[in-house]
Amino acid sequence: MRDFISIAKPTVGEEEIEAVGEVLRSGMLTQGEKVKNFEDGFSEYLGVDHSIAVGNGTIALDLALKGLGIRAGDEVISPAFTFIATANAILYQGAVPVFADVDRKTFNIDPNDLAEKITSRTRAVIGVHLYGQPIDLKAVAQICEDHKIALVEDCAQAHGARYKDEMVGSFGTGCFSFYPTKNMTTGEGGMITTNDDALANRLRLLRNHGDSGKYNHISLGYNYRMTNIQGAIGSVQLKRLEGFIARRIENARALNNTIKIDGLRVPFQMADVRHVYNQYVLMVEDDFPVSREKLMEYLQASGIATAVHYPKAVYEQPLYREMGLDKDICPVSEDISRRVMSLPVHPSLSASDLEYIADTLNCFED
Repeated sequence: MRDFISIAKPTVGEEEIEAVGEVLRSGMLTQGEKVKNFEDGFSEYLGVDHSIAVGNGTIALDLALKGLGIRAGDEVISPAFTFIATANAILYQGAVPVFADVDRKTFNIDPNDLAEKITSRTRAVIGVHLYGQPIDLKAVAQICEDHKIALVEDCAQAHGARYKDEMVGSFGTGCFSFYPTKNMTTGEGGMITTNDDALANRLRLLRNHGDSGKYNHISLGYNYRMTNIQGAIGSVQLKRLEGFIARRIENARALNNTIKIDGLRVPFQMADVRHVYNQYVLMVEDDFPVSREKLMEYLQASGIATAVHYPKAVYEQPLYREMGLDKDICPVSEDISRRVMSLPVHPSLSASDLEYIADTLNCFED
């Protein structure tokens, strides 16, 4: 009997367990040396000047916008097709999310629609490197520069992704998540990256109650810290990240080469980028004989987990409709949200698993 193939599986081993044990034995559990070591290693990996560790990826987005001075009434542009945390972080500031549509091939923010959504009140753009593929950073960064607005990179699914040989998170203010389904994990946890010294100093104050040292609180801040336990896990996972990425790319390539069924579109990859495949996402086209939901039921019954990332454009969520924030019409986002379907691509998959996934799809009959 074949084991059920899960949609995601964190890869954690004895080295991570030993690192946690070392922290527990030390008694130094909260933010300290282990977090600093993780930050330093992350900065070196990305080639940035500063990495600021925080409690989770949503906090990273929230704190980045706070550090950039986003205030009530400001507009911040977000893609309409993303996880809701991207847009929620804008609401946390009392700011107004404005939704830009996405490119049908890459699922990432469409620079042309983004440019049309900019107004005199726009203060920042959040570009989401969705599923592990970088946005068109040349075009988006140029738009931000031309309009003198901040670029926030939502890198929650894109650890180690590259745009023209440069790491995502090094172009604007990067925000990472270490949730268990990500390409590396600390259980929970997040990171903000920047080359701006002044911004980095503000972020460090904000994450720790505005404390400049020895209970000297010089600004309003928050308890957004990362623990030493998370930092210790992160340092180990960071050493393993390139191996995890190589397996994901290899697994995605195997699926691309073996899924051969009309009506299912395998992921598109831009030229000159490294797509790190946090998710492997198919598009169910009009000529596929059944609905996405029927296909997912078939795969589930065959022992293969699937998921939908994400089933609605953000502004279609009840929260956003109730707030009257559903005025931006993004037809591509609405359409693909009804078509996308994620397959397993995580590093724990065997060659046999990948062959079974492809064969099961290719043998589908209406």
